[in-house]
Amino acid sequence: MTTVEPIRELSDIRKIERYLAEKNPRDLLLFTVGTNCGLRISDIVALNIGDVKNKTHIQINEKKTGKFKKFPINAKLKPMFEDFIQGKHAENALFESKNHNRLDRFTAYRIIKTACKSVGLEERVGTHTMRKTFGYHHYKKYKDVAMLQKIFNHSNPEITLRYIGIEQDQIDESYSNFIL
Repeated sequence: MTTVEPIRELSDIRKIERYLAEKNPRDLLLFTVGTNCGLRISDIVALNIGDVKNKTHIQINEKKTGKFKKFPINAKLKPMFEDFIQGKHAENALFESKNHNRLDRFTAYRIIKTACKSVGLEERVGTHTMRKTFGYHHYKKYKDVAMLQKIFNHSNPEITLRYIGIEQDQIDESYSNFIL
């Protein structure tokens, strides 16, 4: 199994957002949900319109763990949701394919992979890149591994740091600064 990386540079995230904004509002929203909520792709594609319409929080039972998760819809996502769901029915999938089926994780993978490649990102990317990007930037902003561990439901802080790529960053920095 190939491990994917977070997107470490905010400028790269903005490039992807601009690229997706030109292509498809659904794909931009998918990426923005992934990078702002830290959900697994299975939980993102399972969202319905009713899960976000007129809501302040998203509440789900995680597919992988079965655990209940509740978190606020941030100021970036709120207007995006409002625009995107206008005129849509609450029981419909938030992310639909062209033939009105629920978007699947393989299509989401192609969307993310294509967007990253199109803006010149060389890192190994996939749908998990969005979740790891959330974690990486959350950690960089707050330096609170315990909170991030709780958000991700990890069993210990070392797993969380390794998962979001901080451990590798620290190893790289150590090597780069060590000169005999």
